Amino acid sequence: MDVLAGRDHERAAVAELLTGVRSGTGRALVVRGDAGVGKSALLRHAADRAAPVRVLRATGAEPETGLAFAALHQLLRPVAALTEALPDGQRDAVRAALGLPAPAGAPDRFLVSAGVLSLLTEAAEPRGLLCVLDDFHWMDRASADALLFAARRLDTEGVGLLIGTRDTPEARHLLRELPEVRPGGLGAADATAALVGWTGVQPAPQAVERLTAATGGNPLAMRETAELLTAEQLTGREPLPEPLPIGDGVHTVYGAQIARLPADTRRLLLVAALEGRGDPHLVLGAAARLGVAPRALDAAEAAGLVSAGTEIAFRHPLIRSAVPATASPADRRAVHQALAALLDEAGDADRRARHRAAAALGPDEEVAADLAAAAQRARDRGGYADAADTLSLAARLTPERGPRARRLADAAAAAWLGGRPGQARTALAAAEEIAEDPAVRTELARLRGRFELTAGDAAQALRIFHTAAEQAAEQAVRSAEPRRAGGAVDAAEGAPATGAAAARRAVELLADAAEAASAVGDADAGIRIGRLAGALPGPWDRATAFLRDVLAGCGALQEGDAEQGVPLLRRALSGVRADEDDAATLLWAAAGASLLGEGDAAAGYGARAGTVARVSGMTGTLPVVLENTATAERMNSRFALSAALSTEGLALATASGADNSAAAHLANLAVCAAVRGREEECREYARRALAIAIPHRLGLRAGVAGYALGILDLAGGRYPRAHERFTALTAAGPGAGHPIVVWGSAGDRVEAAMAAGDEAAAREAVAFLERWSAHANSPRPGALLARCRALVADDDSAVPLYQEALRLLAADPGAGYDRARTGLLLGERLRRDRRVAEARRYLREAAEAFRQLGAEPWERRARGELRAAGETAEEQAPTALAALTAQELRIARLVAEGASNREVAARLFLSPRTVEYHLYKVYPKLGIASRTELARLLAEPAA
Repeated sequence: MDVLAGRDHERAAVAELLTGVRSGTGRALVVRGDAGVGKSALLRHAADRAAPVRVLRATGAEPETGLAFAALHQLLRPVAALTEALPDGQRDAVRAALGLPAPAGAPDRFLVSAGVLSLLTEAAEPRGLLCVLDDFHWMDRASADALLFAARRLDTEGVGLLIGTRDTPEARHLLRELPEVRPGGLGAADATAALVGWTGVQPAPQAVERLTAATGGNPLAMRETAELLTAEQLTGREPLPEPLPIGDGVHTVYGAQIARLPADTRRLLLVAALEGRGDPHLVLGAAARLGVAPRALDAAEAAGLVSAGTEIAFRHPLIRSAVPATASPADRRAVHQALAALLDEAGDADRRARHRAAAALGPDEEVAADLAAAAQRARDRGGYADAADTLSLAARLTPERGPRARRLADAAAAAWLGGRPGQARTALAAAEEIAEDPAVRTELARLRGRFELTAGDAAQALRIFHTAAEQAAEQAVRSAEPRRAGGAVDAAEGAPATGAAAARRAVELLADAAEAASAVGDADAGIRIGRLAGALPGPWDRATAFLRDVLAGCGALQEGDAEQGVPLLRRALSGVRADEDDAATLLWAAAGASLLGEGDAAAGYGARAGTVARVSGMTGTLPVVLENTATAERMNSRFALSAALSTEGLALATASGADNSAAAHLANLAVCAAVRGREEECREYARRALAIAIPHRLGLRAGVAGYALGILDLAGGRYPRAHERFTALTAAGPGAGHPIVVWGSAGDRVEAAMAAGDEAAAREAVAFLERWSAHANSPRPGALLARCRALVADDDSAVPLYQEALRLLAADPGAGYDRARTGLLLGERLRRDRRVAEARRYLREAAEAFRQLGAEPWERRARGELRAAGETAEEQAPTALAALTAQELRIARLVAEGASNREVAARLFLSPRTVEYHLYKVYPKLGIASRTELARLLAEPAA
């Protein structure tokens, strides 16, 4: 009997998957359906026919659902030696996840996932790799996350993932983006053939019809029910029983089979079911502790429920889940206790903790502490989601309110890091209900604020952070006042032993509040935060002093107090080392430089922060770091690279549930599309950004999205509409706009206003720009101001002002876009003044610069002006860089900076082989043949 009768469509899908793997194409395929529908048979069919492709297998087990990386260990154990071929960060992360010797420190889950992808591509050499993943719905979340990360990035690696899963809500959510087949019930003809194969008799049509209707054509249910019928009943010589012996499902059939077994056999089966792995030593050892001899297994084998050998395997997962259902609670607890005792002797603390918890009759601090320790080990390996589950269980078993609140808070943080925002919020709410310790309540407030700032209402995050920061600042001031000899503080009052520690915590909370205020665009909140920071007492360590100066300086500048604010920010920025390796420090430096009006310096800090985050493995914060890096590259005229970085950031933010970071990347993508003349893309990105930003009160992101639409109109010559959009940005309050966007768009506002005939608005914008850039020391702000003054000049001063702007920008490699915009305006002014010969030079240079930058609408405008100046200006072909995909461009940039393939793979969460594959495509597209030529090409300012 063909166990896959009626599965022609499913077999064809599997055959296509295998053909792709053999040819070097990677992909995933999900086989989703009800229990017993034939998923496992289809997966076995694929594995049997995979040759010469290498096959790795893993099967989820219900008792191991919460054990971080259990399924990954099962899958990758045969190829663990290949980890040595991985980039260093990926190698260490994967080794830690698999419990192998690795450097201390919790790896980020993205780094683990990237390492798994690289390891699978290594294992695919030379003939391809098929990973057969059965019962995916029971796999631990850490393994599932890593494997799905790989599944979404399989392309040219020759790796296939074949995933079998029941149709559960969580499985549908996790696997929603992957192609799938869904085996249905057998039809009458296939059901008849299957029944003949199972029973050896030809069933009557009415029997087939009844069985198919009663079971929905589910092969397993049909087989188990048919085996309870006589040949006479199947052939129609005797009537079928009414009702058929199906009960509420196949569990009932198995329950009846199990109930007929001897008591010792049932107990041994219970041990095997609750153990989960089928380890004969563990199963038989625990059974012996319960007084059950190994021979008790014979009856279960004879009944066809299990097979014994190197492992004790149930014929079907439903049998394993039916066994505990037939046992009493007392019997289940006894088995868990026996397994825990054996695992204790074996030194398997994580599994021991789970069995001890299952055996507990109620709250038990010793058991809860065991679970908390197991959760910490899971976090140390990067298994945050499973750690969250374990901590939630530990909290339920914790008798005292204080420790229970602490564990719930830890569960909330772990769930958030594990990409489970719903679970994180639930644990946080439970902790808030019972927490009494002021320190714990402060931490919970900070978590609540962080959750809101990452994926919720930024204004609510600001309120939470600001309240906590005010309380912490007040405590810091109190604790700085000596109350006893030596300055100690009464511990009974809940104050810290030193004022320095309290002040440091206050600065950290104020920084959180400032970040939220910036996201909202609330300048008044920024002023209040700056005042609080400035009033905090020292002494300070270097990092805290830097952060305090930035917060106080930014607040003072927002309040209009340049006399206090500028020196504070200058002092802070002077302390940022040239080789600074802390991404957070660089991002705060960028914020300070922005408020000083030095956008070029801010761009430099932001770009360096992205490099530092990648090299140091700070992947948990990478979506946020990439927001700043992508913006920095856009400000440095690298629009294609900026878009590529935001594409990457958007994917990471979406995968981790960071909706507000996703809004930032969408808004930046809208600006890049506007500059490059991609109108439909710009509007769609802006629409998606605003759909998140407006309800989440993200004024900065809403402002950038609005700016993108203004640039789109300005580049397209729709000047009145552009003027309206830029003017609206100046009136948008907190949650809908942002002061930085108002400043950043001032030059465009002047140009749009003059083109629309509103000279008064243009002069007002110039005056605003003069005030904002009054304390800037870098060239770019001065050049922008000169350009804007030239725009509103009605005398002969315009041309010298434009030329001064170009002089200031001449040595700035990141100012290509600004130079081209200025040259275009100068050429237009000279042409209007009938200085046509002079105009041509500037217009020609601007047109070529816009072509190199991919700024198509601006190039068209420049070439149109050239034609008006009497010069034939033929359309030029796009630059070679325009032919690169976003992925290829990111790889090319890093290679040009000197990174090896392994280093590029580590930074971009790819495998080294994928990097090599893309480079083979990049070289011919650019017409080069070496890394040296690539570095030279991308070092050119226009690139």
